[in-house]
Amino acid sequence: MGSSENTEKISTQNQNNQIGANGASGLGSALSNCTNLTNLALYLWSNQISDNGVSGLGFGLIKCTKLSNLTLFLLSNQIGANGASGLGVSLAKCTNLSNLTLDLESNLIGEEGAPCLGSALVQCTNLSNLILYLQSNQIGTNGASQLGNALANCTTLSNLSLDLRLKKLISFVLCQLLIKN
Repeated sequence: MGSSENTEKISTQNQNNQIGANGASGLGSALSNCTNLTNLALYLWSNQISDNGVSGLGFGLIKCTKLSNLTLFLLSNQIGANGASGLGVSLAKCTNLSNLTLDLESNLIGEEGAPCLGSALVQCTNLSNLILYLQSNQIGTNGASQLGNALANCTTLSNLSLDLRLKKLISFVLCQLLIKN
């Protein structure tokens, strides 16, 4: 991808290959050269990507200043609270991002990572469509409530799909928070 300045659309599937932190960071570095990229879909599940790897990937996305449509399938990796927060901060700097599908299912995000991710996504000032998969991350009641409070502040969102697969009571409380705001 070294001479990919004119590339506008990239889609790649690379699952179950154990690319790890170095591979994800390398991909981020390569993507940083794609300055005209508007559409990106990365399917990187089950690759042993850690906090450092997803942060490196996110850092590369910052350079894709025209990116408006992003699909990231990062399920079943080793992404924790720090990685989710770092990715969120990077996504917040993608100022043209309007459509985001982010699948972080079956990682290690926990009670601390979900609200950090939500708070960062609030900074995506052009985000109108968000699909967020966070099930199997030990988020719990407090994390879900804080995530809901953060996402309720996304004033440009017109469509939100959030999958936490939590107990019914937690899901009800989260829905009430989003409806209230």
